[in-house]
Amino acid sequence: MSKRIKSKPLERGSVLFDVVYDDGSQASNRRVPVEVLGGLDGDEPARAVITAQDEVIAQKSGRPQRTIQSLTRSPFPDPKPARGPHGSA
Repeated sequence: MSKRIKSKPLERGSVLFDVVYDDGSQASNRRVPVEVLGGLDGDEPARAVITAQDEVIAQKSGRPQRTIQSLTRSPFPDPKPARGPHGSA
């Protein structure tokens, strides 16, 4: 029998970004799929994804689209403490 070769694990999910717009407003925890991030461009593809999301939001709301000033990854939330089998910490 031949040896089974394991494939690389697929990265799934999304990364959260905090967005600051030119008008000074902010949006937190904007989701961007992991598949578009990484590589030589780093987090720059997230700008295109969030701009496309903003365009859809602007069309639905009837408001003008805002211009993105900066993007940063949202900080990871602190993990919740594990509870015991009877609900106590």
